[in-house]
Parts: sequence; C-alpha cells; structure tokens
Amino acid sequence: MESPVEILTHAGGAIGYSWLMIALPLLGAAILLLGGRRTDRWGHLLGVAMSLAAFAVAVASFVELTGLPEGERRRGVGLFEFIPGMVDLGVLIDPLSISFALLITGVGSLIHIYSIGYMSHDHDRRRFFAYLNLFVAAMLLLVLSDNYLGLFVGWEGVGLASYLLIGFWQFKPSAATAAQKAFIINRVGDFGLLIAMFTIWTTFGSLAFRDLGADVTTQASEGTLTAIGLLLLLGACGKSAQLPLQAWLLDAMEGPTPVSALIHAATMVTAGVYLVVRSGAFFEAAPTAQLVVTIVGVATLLAGAIIGCAKDDIKKGLAGSTMSQIGYMMLGAGLGPAGYAFAIGHLITHGFFKANMFLGAGSVMHAMNDEVDMRRYGGLFSVMKITAVTFIIGYLAIIGFPLLSGYFTKEGIIETAMHEGGPILGWLAVVGAGITGFYMSRMVFMTFFGKRRWADDAHPHESPAVMTWPLIILSIGSVFLGAFLVLGNRFMIFLSPAVGRPAELPEFHFLSVTGLATLALVAAGAAFAWFRYGAAEVPAVAPRGSFLTAFARRDLYGDALNESLFMRPGQWLTRLSVFVDNRGIDGLVNGLAAGIGGTSGRLRRVQTGYARSYALSIFFGAAVVVGALLYVGNM
Repeated sequence: MESPVEILTHAGGAIGYSWLMIALPLLGAAILLLGGRRTDRWGHLLGVAMSLAAFAVAVASFVELTGLPEGERRRGVGLFEFIPGMVDLGVLIDPLSISFALLITGVGSLIHIYSIGYMSHDHDRRRFFAYLNLFVAAMLLLVLSDNYLGLFVGWEGVGLASYLLIGFWQFKPSAATAAQKAFIINRVGDFGLLIAMFTIWTTFGSLAFRDLGADVTTQASEGTLTAIGLLLLLGACGKSAQLPLQAWLLDAMEGPTPVSALIHAATMVTAGVYLVVRSGAFFEAAPTAQLVVTIVGVATLLAGAIIGCAKDDIKKGLAGSTMSQIGYMMLGAGLGPAGYAFAIGHLITHGFFKANMFLGAGSVMHAMNDEVDMRRYGGLFSVMKITAVTFIIGYLAIIGFPLLSGYFTKEGIIETAMHEGGPILGWLAVVGAGITGFYMSRMVFMTFFGKRRWADDAHPHESPAVMTWPLIILSIGSVFLGAFLVLGNRFMIFLSPAVGRPAELPEFHFLSVTGLATLALVAAGAAFAWFRYGAAEVPAVAPRGSFLTAFARRDLYGDALNESLFMRPGQWLTRLSVFVDNRGIDGLVNGLAAGIGGTSGRLRRVQTGYARSYALSIFFGAAVVVGALLYVGNM
C-alpha cells in the first residue's frame, strides 16, 4: 500500500522546511501566552499571521510534492531522536498529510480572520488567539508526524486545546462543564489508542508508518490485527464523536462559535477519520475490524441526523449534522482503498461548507444579541443577505444538491458502500441523506424565511467585512471543490501513493439508481420541512412532541446511558471506598488509638500519690509472690 519514505535531513526545498507548519503557530501561541497583556493590542494580528504563514508553507510543500513523480510522493523530514535508539520524531509529507495540512491551515486561517471581528469586544481576545494557534500547531503535528508516537503527542495537544477553547468562557458553569465532559470522554478513546500503540510496538518493534505497510499480515495473526484495529477505532470514536463516544460534541457548542467552526467542523473531529485511513494496512488485514468501522459510521450518521431534527439551538443542530457527516466519512474509510478518497474528499468539502455554516450561524448570533434559538429568528434573509446566501450555499452542499461539493463526495461514499459494503449499508446511507434534507431545510426556513420572531431588543444587521469575506471564500469552495476532487478520479489518483489504489477506478454516475433515490428522499425531506416550518407558522415555544421527538431532543438518551452505565456505578464504588476507608481502615486505627487511650486513662488512676496506698500495694504484691512460690514448691 505504501512506498518507501525518502528521509530528507538537509533538504533545500519547501518540503525540507515543512516542520515550520508546526513551529510557526506554536511560536505564536508561546508569544501570546508568555507575553501577557503586553501583546493585547496586536496579539490577534500575530495569531492570524502565524496561521497564514503556516498555510504558505503548506502550499509550497504541496506544489513541490505534486512536481515529483507519483511513485516518489512520500518524503520524510527527520527532526530529532524522541527516544534515543528507539523512536525518531519526524515529519511525513505525502498526499494524505498535505491534504490535511492545507485544510487545517487554509480553513483555519479564514476562521482566525473571522475571529478578529467576532471576538472584537472580548477582553481576552489575545488569549483566544493563542489557543487557536496552539490548536492549529497540535493538529498539524497530529497529521504530519511520521509515526504513531508523534501522532499521539499531537492528539493529546488537540485535546488540551479543545478543552481550553470549549471552556474559554469558564465563568459560565455550562461552558466549564462542557469542557470537562469533552476532556473526560476523549480520554476513553485515548486509552484505546495508547493500548493499540503498545500492541503495535510489541508486535512489530516500530511505531513508524514506513515500517507498517501492506506486509503487516506476515508479522502478526489476524486476531492481533483485529485487536489493533478495534483499539484504533475506539480512539477514533472519541476524537470524531462517533458512537458510543459522541455525547461530548453537542455540549461543546458552549465555546465561542469560531471554536465550533475550527474544532468541531473542519479539523479536530476529522482526526479519527485520518487515523483510520492512515492505519488502513491494519484494517485491510482485519476484515472484522473493517466491518465494525462501517457499522459505527452508518449508525452514527443516522443518529446524528435524527438528533439534528429536533434541535432548536442553531449550533447544536449543526453539531448533530457534523456528527452525521463524520459518520459518512467513517463509512467511506471502512470500505478500504475504494472508499478512502471519497472519505477524505468528503472530509475536505465538509470542512468548507460546515465551517461556512458555523461561521454563518455566528454571524446570525452576532446580529441577534447571541440568541441561538431558531424559534426567535425568521425573516433574516432581508437584513443579512451575504450571511444568508453563503449559509444557503453551504446548506445546498451538505444536502447533496446536484453539482455542488457535497453531492459528489457524499454520492461517491454511498455508491461505494453499495458495491463494497452491501446494499444494507448503502440504503441506510441513502436514508440518512433524506433525513439530512429535512433537518437542514428546517434550519434554513426557521432562520432566514417566514415571519419575523425577533426579541424586542434585537436589531439584526449584516456582519462587518472581516467576518463576511471568510464566508464568501468558504462558500466558493462549497460550490466547486467536490467536482474538482471526484470527477476524473483526480483525488483518488493523487492519494494513491499514501493509501493505495483500488484494482479498478470507479466511474461517477450522475443518474444512478441510488443517486436518483437519494435526490428523491432529499427533496421529500426538504418539502416536508417547508410544509412544517416554511409555509406554516413556527410556534415561539417548542411543542412537547411525540416520544421520538423527546428521544431526539435528549440526544437519543446518550447522557442517560452514560450515567447509568458509568457515572452511577462509579459513584457507588466511590461511596464503597469511602465506607471501607472510614469504617474499616480509619475505624481500625482510631479504635486502636481509643483503646490505648482508654486503657492508659484507667491505669493512670492507680497513681494516687499517697505513700500508704503504695505500701499497701507492695504488701499485697509481696503476698501474691510468696503465695505463688509456696504453691509451686508444694507441687
């Protein structure tokens, strides 16, 4: 699957300096955090500059990589010995890693620029940009590392940055709680990734990607490979909010909206998909693990779509959508070389149109006094035309409107699932697309059309140019990027040096049976949404709804399940340990001390201070001794 990696230790080209992609935003974060209030006036500009500089290095590395022959498009840049004699830390530049680097730095830079306007009145704006730079640096380390250890360091760095950004407004108890929840749930996935790394090291003696290619089947049994695959999947589920570790994602919307766009749409939640595709050799050698990946993907895409149907909070509705779309990517990643390009292609197009919609939601909130309830929106198209048009372009892309980005990549995943995974997986993915058509249309109709349901103090207006221009650029990518990647199998051919190529390149069919069925279901979902939320009046208070509505509003009882299975048993164990500690260990120590104290208190009373008492005691003692001696002598 993978060609040998040429190590460049003193390369003069752009690839030789690709480590700057990580170093520059990391330097920006260090300056902003260590410089303190002295950097407040220009800190946000430094944060943007460092992200743009990393993007420039990524573009230069991409241009150099594409200029190489296809068989040589895997270059490693050695940095230093991480663990002497065991693990070296380096950067791997290949089509897969550079695709992620371009997405992270490109979309990330637009989000940095947007944040200048969105966070303009926040007195901690400098610290916010420091955390954004830290996140970008950690995410780049994750995708550019040439081994699992470097990947894991970036993986943990992303978790730290996510914790800091979700809880950025820690004065809000809900934000602090959401940050803790995300951190704890992700630790469960991290444990799986760690055990997988330990198993890989003990089995293969290396954590370097170049040593873990297609020949892994000759060095390990299928059982071992299956275990590695399932453990890697556990790590991926935590970071990418896939079942059963999805409960943190919707609560993470407590962070500022640019955080939702950067971490929970375009980059961090895609890290699990990257891990699965990068570890494709293990999954291809373990069909059981590969099947589980596809099942998790399909289950999550349906669960996220169902959750999105019942959310009135615009950001939480988009979060359910993110969960669902990552499910599509995971489904594609579980289909092997035939699905890798579509999975990563959908990941890239999703980064554009979902970041576009999250930032659009932030623009709406910015104009509506931070209101997130869509039942208090309506009629915003007339006063926020740029935000509305760009948001609607993202909406059309995500529902798979013909010729827009999401149409090509999502349809590619569905078609591949039909042929490689079987009709059950394929048709479930089609159903998920139909549900997407409903809940995303519901969001657009409730926000931009219909009767105005604004609060009395709301005076919506268009956002400043520093916020609208990123929306325009992202919407352009939402229109054209999918066709560029999919048609002619450009992206599949480009990725092949890193992930392999299927035996037969697929042909994209515009009028396939599944494609027509998908479009029909999407149209039906959009029509039903118009009937319920466009043509009809939207009530100010959400109706109670059916059991299914309550089921979706409570995130399919994911939190209740976690409480029942993990939190409450943990509380009981804690109480048991407290009982054992208080009544057992402390009881023994305290009882022994009390016994000694009580005994000594009673013995102390013997000391009266009267000589006649002591003489009488000596007399009785002598009598006892004499009696004892006489008794022994007569025996």
